[in-house]
Amino acid sequence: MAFLEITIPPLPHYITSGLNAIPKGGQHPSRSNIQVFDLLITISGCFYIGEDDARFEVGSGQAVILRPDRYHFATQVCSEITHTYWLHFHVGGAWELINPAAVAPVSLEDPAPEEAVVEAFAVEPFTMRIPQFTTLQHPEKMYEIFDQLLQLQPRAHVSSVRFAQQQLFQEILYHLAASGETDHASASRACAEKAASYLRQHFRESVSAKQLGDELNFHPVYIARCMQKEYGCSPITYLLKLRVGHAKLLLLQTELPIAHIAQEVGFEQAAYFAASFTKLEGMSPRSYRQQFSQGI
Repeated sequence: MAFLEITIPPLPHYITSGLNAIPKGGQHPSRSNIQVFDLLITISGCFYIGEDDARFEVGSGQAVILRPDRYHFATQVCSEITHTYWLHFHVGGAWELINPAAVAPVSLEDPAPEEAVVEAFAVEPFTMRIPQFTTLQHPEKMYEIFDQLLQLQPRAHVSSVRFAQQQLFQEILYHLAASGETDHASASRACAEKAASYLRQHFRESVSAKQLGDELNFHPVYIARCMQKEYGCSPITYLLKLRVGHAKLLLLQTELPIAHIAQEVGFEQAAYFAASFTKLEGMSPRSYRQQFSQGI
């Protein structure tokens, strides 16, 4: 199963939606590079659409997302009248089409980070994984949300209505993501979340990959693969980010000596703390503190 993996923020943005009826013997129109994502959900009947080498038969209770940068074409006519909801949305940030079945080897270490812009409280992006084609878990709930969107459409020029549409659209994305979760994906996510929870509770302690594996009863390589998939980094880097994040708060909110802060957040050696902090933040703990204390 192929997934659209969207990096957030920014949030995907709702544009417009509607209800369409394809007559018996009719077909979905062929289009190329329409510049927006096209979500199609079949209420009754079935339509047939192609994108590159992929072919989709979208029957009742099923959904497909067509990419903005591809040619889409009907592969055959409908054998009965087919009713579909359609929705156009835009992704302002990064996204890619991925196939989780193609699993690349995962290292316990992370590649060298790119130079970062230092901020007191940086926004950390996350990813949402949405299936390109799926059978909806709760189709009636999805139909209900689309009906609410259609009812709001005549007043879409009102700012409060536009905001309500965006909220409904986020709910649609949530239901799509839930429909695409396989048992394997759920197990992977559960493992990553258990590892993250353990690290958050024990970040002040010395935690090795073996210890984490023993606590979760999973092999360290499997845990690393799950965390890389869900959080984009290894357990080691996740732990370092936790410690440095807490250290940043202490540097900003207290006058504690840097060596003391290092111990408070789980570093046994101040030099290692300084090196780790500099690697992640692009400057030393002392420089970080000074940057936000100027003018005091």
